[in-house]
Amino acid sequence: MADWVRLDPQDNVVTAVKPLAAGVALENGAETIGLVPRGHKIATRAIAKGEAVRKYAQVIGYASEDIAPGAHVHSHNLEFRNVDVEYEFGTDLRPVTPAATPDTFMGYRRASGRVGTRNYIAVVTSVNCSATAAKRIAAHFTPEKLKDYPNVDGVVAFVHGTGCGMAGDGDGFEALNRVMWGYARHPNHAAVLMVGLGCEVNQIDWLLSLYGLEQGPTFQTMNIQDVAGLRRTIEAGIEKIEKMLPVANQFTREPCPASELMVALQCGGSDAWSGITANPALGYACDLLAAQGATGVLAETPEIYGAEHLLTRRAASPEIGQKLIGLIKWWEDYTARNKGSMDNNPSPGNKKGGLTTILEKSLGAAAKGGTSPLNGVYKYGEPVTAKGFTFMDSPGYDPASVTGQIASGCNLVAFTTGRGSAFGAKPSPSIKIATNTEMYTRMVEDMDVNAGAILTEGRTVEEVGREIYELLLRVASGEMSKSEAQGLGDNEFVPWLIGAVM
Repeated sequence: MADWVRLDPQDNVVTAVKPLAAGVALENGAETIGLVPRGHKIATRAIAKGEAVRKYAQVIGYASEDIAPGAHVHSHNLEFRNVDVEYEFGTDLRPVTPAATPDTFMGYRRASGRVGTRNYIAVVTSVNCSATAAKRIAAHFTPEKLKDYPNVDGVVAFVHGTGCGMAGDGDGFEALNRVMWGYARHPNHAAVLMVGLGCEVNQIDWLLSLYGLEQGPTFQTMNIQDVAGLRRTIEAGIEKIEKMLPVANQFTREPCPASELMVALQCGGSDAWSGITANPALGYACDLLAAQGATGVLAETPEIYGAEHLLTRRAASPEIGQKLIGLIKWWEDYTARNKGSMDNNPSPGNKKGGLTTILEKSLGAAAKGGTSPLNGVYKYGEPVTAKGFTFMDSPGYDPASVTGQIASGCNLVAFTTGRGSAFGAKPSPSIKIATNTEMYTRMVEDMDVNAGAILTEGRTVEEVGREIYELLLRVASGEMSKSEAQGLGDNEFVPWLIGAVM
């Protein structure tokens, strides 16, 4: 294995594959100066103060002091500046060639025409005040009580910390309603019970009217105040779900085209290898999904900041590209209003793993979207209707971002991580892709795929991408991911809270 890797001939830094001591040869006679941690950057030539530092052939920041050849390049000598780029639209369009052979998976067909990868019954709350009721209703249905319903994956409570003390309109209110509606109609749910308090801002009846939802055998609602208290609400909820179980159990898996898959493309606990191994491999898997007529949904708007110009070049139309730029402008204003910076990310863990600025992190994160055209840009939790590669607005906080992607219709989650993440999701199972072999070995009980093999075993991005794609098909058919097998997903429902709490 090499001591370091160069990602592009235009770069003026390389990345250390392992911890490097002083005196390690680089190129053009340069040697490392002092200890450089694994995954961190090294200058390959002299970089003057104020000069751009390039990685992936893109600017990731500017030297805050003169940097000598062989010096460690990180937050002590590299600074962030806001991006100022000329946007192009559709100049890097690579048409998708349909797959020669349509792939299938074993899924659950719903009356709506959509296809699920799991068969849950959901208890969804409108407000934090009904969270305890929802949790106790779901907790009643232990594996022992569900043993007569083998086709039901479980009863899950989706509770959150908002729903009242908020404005009755605007970004925050609309985002929460999109999430509730998205979970209420999600194809991985065979049946849904909505539980409210009764006096909250986020009224269930208003939601039903807005989205045309009608109560029936597999969709019920109730409010604690109307039922007359917590105990009676729990008893009534249990009774309602007991009636739903035989109906939900009638759903069975059947062959479905891979085009019915919608995969959330997610990363968390990233490191310097994310943009070199796992993210490009997931991007290749995304291209394979697009070739099948399926959908990949990239998100985390702050984590494409500085790389959005690469995505606008792939926009299928100028309108799609402009929607993406509009999201970037909103986030710049949003962070400024809250006295923050777009460079608040990378996190401390990201920086320990070698990522220095948000520009560097974003260039790696955008690789999850592969190379196919960008066919749609959506609000947080908005139903994704386009096929192929798409984008949904969200924060970079993983649980909030994935909650929006699932609400938008994602029935699977593919999650890359370099530092190590114990994330899991319900109702959409999450596979974990390790960026480096050391972490994969250390956290093998949590990781499904080792993309670090691209560095340590000489595997190609395409080979690992194909492995990810085939695993997605198997998990969609019922194979449990490692996070799913450990029961993760009950506490990761986190709707994005936008706006003032009043």
